[in-house]
Formats: sequence, structure tokens, C-alpha cells
Amino acid sequence: MSERQAKQTVYVDQFTNGILDPGDEMRYTVKDGGHIVANTAPGCWGPMITPELKGGHEVTKPVFVEGAEVGDAIAIHINSIRVTSMATASGNDKPMEGRFTGDPFVAGICPNCGAKNPRSRIEGIGQGAVRCVECGEDVTPFTFTNAYTMAFDEKRTFGLTLGQEGAEKIAHEAKRYMSTPENSIQNPVVTFAPHDIVGALARVVPFLGQLGTTPARPFPDSHNAGDFGQFLIDAPHEYGITEDQLVDRTDGHMDINRVREGVTVICPVKVQGGGVYLGDMHAMQGNGEIAGHTTDVSGIVDLKVEVIKNLVIEGPIILPLEEDLPVLAKPFTAKEIERAQALAAEWHIEEIEETYPVSFVGTGADLNGATLNGMERAAALFKIDVPEVMNRATITGSIDIGRNPGVVTVTFLAPKDYLSKAGILDQVEEMYR
Repeated sequence: MSERQAKQTVYVDQFTNGILDPGDEMRYTVKDGGHIVANTAPGCWGPMITPELKGGHEVTKPVFVEGAEVGDAIAIHINSIRVTSMATASGNDKPMEGRFTGDPFVAGICPNCGAKNPRSRIEGIGQGAVRCVECGEDVTPFTFTNAYTMAFDEKRTFGLTLGQEGAEKIAHEAKRYMSTPENSIQNPVVTFAPHDIVGALARVVPFLGQLGTTPARPFPDSHNAGDFGQFLIDAPHEYGITEDQLVDRTDGHMDINRVREGVTVICPVKVQGGGVYLGDMHAMQGNGEIAGHTTDVSGIVDLKVEVIKNLVIEGPIILPLEEDLPVLAKPFTAKEIERAQALAAEWHIEEIEETYPVSFVGTGADLNGATLNGMERAAALFKIDVPEVMNRATITGSIDIGRNPGVVTVTFLAPKDYLSKAGILDQVEEMYR
């Protein structure tokens, strides 16, 4: 590896081919305490209809963080998120049989000439517009079931779903309306011009569906999670793994709508330098991403990164905005504490716990598995047992769906001494004090 020149701010304008590979040299290096600025490419649908991409997304190439070693963690502070797309399209998906080997997100094939992960071009508009460069065959691995095209207002505060005329107008200038970054190779999904839902108004609340660190083995980017990672177990392509190897993931593909401007996400370091990457910005999404997909957009993101030494975690910890916290996990006000002290005196309780909210990401094959995973991660960090996590999450927090079928957040008020011993008190106090 060549000698690294760490920069205070790195500007990332390159994207992966869909694979997060720890064996690839990281071309960007940022100082501990420095900034990562990126123009992200849309996730999900654009890459899904671009079979040349091997991961289902098109995230930024990972950034080496100076001083980050295996067994540390990296606190990623989201300073800003700004949507740049003027429009997008999304909807439910249906895989196209005969156009992939085992996994349509990873191993697309041309049904005519048999090319693997074929390069493609756009011919016209509509769901048959993605064509194999070699033979001209329709090669999109997915089609829509129910879908829509959405245009945004100038300030990116609302999105409105369009009828056929508007959808087709956007489809003819797809890259311009989606503001696709120059180095992105994905086919813009608005090319399909869907318009099954017309006149629906939605608030824009942007967040990052992908934010994290590089896994310990090559993973297709959208499969870097315990639910999507199930598709890799014994898969008939080069990225197939065993169930035991799924532990090498870092759960960067969360699709948790709390991962938005102002939030801190603490991520595990499983390769030298961490390899921070981001993408899959969504304009809005309710808990669960129940349609399977939401409004993928291009955007500009500013992150600050800080290394936390000797913090061993298996998956992300989120410090959400106070307004996004479950009501039981919100920090107590001074007035509430005053009243609680009176109650404690009445019952001869000498000390009330000083607590702060913390949210552990859990992932698994289903929501039950994800919930257990999140609780086990909390118990391991705080060196307590899972039943205690269950109790605290029940009376001072909540279990919330990040993505169906297998991503959750386990949120609760954690005692200050737990946070201090774990090594994350400074980050938590900075967020909520």
C-alpha cells in the first residue's frame, strides 16, 4: 500500500461497482476529526436495473480514516444532507426470471446472449428500455408491480406523484431530472416512467439508507446487513458465503429513517482504516420501508468522522435527534427530574440513575432475529445480560422497525456509568446535554 496523505476534508466522487471489498485499496484518506463530502448516487432502483453493478446499490468508494484500527469504532456525525434530484421514481419490485443467477441484485445475466453482469444502454422509455450492449436484448433484472414518478418542489420540502404526461417528460431527460453524478453508471429509474399513483403529496425528510464501514470480507453493498445478507448464504455466485461468515458484515445498509442530518452513527471498524462509505439517500420513508423501496435521490452530504479507540462493537449505534426518539426514551427535563427526586425521597431511594438515550441497530433473517441481535449487541457493550436490556427497552425505550423484514433499533435510556465504561459517554453527552 502506498504512503497515505491524510486530508482534513476529502471530496468523494467515485463509486463502487456494487461490491464492498476490503481487498481493494482505499483511494481517499481523511484525518481523524476530518470531513467527508460526497455527491451520492441514487440507490436501489437505478442500480437494480443496471446489471453491470453487482450489489443492488452504487455507494461511494470507501474512505480510509487515519488512526482507525480493527477493534476501534468510528463516530460519523452527519452535518448536512441536501437532496439535489428534481424527481425520482420508485415502487414494488418483481424479479424477472431468466435474467439472473440466484440473486437479481448481484448476478444479472442477459437472457439472450448469456453475458454475465452485462453492460447496458437506454433505448427509449418504459420498462423495456434497458438493453444489452452486446445483443440489444431487454436485460433489466427487475420490473415494477405498482410504482410512481415523483417531482420535488424547488426547496425540496414536498414531493408530488405525477401522471403519464409528467412521468414521460421526466423519462426523456432522466439523468438531468435525477441529477445523476457524473461518475455514476446506473440507468436512471425515471426512464421507466411509472404513474400508477397520481397526485399523492409527501413531505421530504431525507436520510441515508447506506452509511457505515467496510465489512471484513467482500459483500455486495445492499447485502451488508443481516436480512439481505441471507441471500448470500450458499448462493450460486462468487459472493456466496456460509451462515457463519455473515458475522463479517458491518450493517451499513440500514434503511433507518433516523439516520439523517444532525445525527451521530457509531460504526465498527473491521478493516484497517475503517473504510467509511455512504449512499442510497432517500427523500422520505416511513418505518419499515414496507414497499421494499422508497424515493431514491442524488444528494450532497457532509460528514465529520472521529475515531473511538478500543471500542469493540459488531454493528452500528445510532444517537438519534431528540424529536425522533420514542417518547419513553427522551431525556428527562429539569422539571421532571425535580418531581422524580421528590418521589425518590418519599421512598428512600438515595440516587436516581442519570441516563441518556442510545439506539442499537440489530439485523437478522426476520424481525425477531433482528431484535435479539440488537439486544445482544447492547448487552455485550454494557456487560449486562439480555433480560436487563429487555426490561430497560420495555420501560424506557422501544423496539422499532428500520426495514422489513430484518432491521430494527433497540432504543432505551442507558445509565451514565454504563456509557462511561463502554467509552461512548462523550459522544452521547455531546448529542443530548
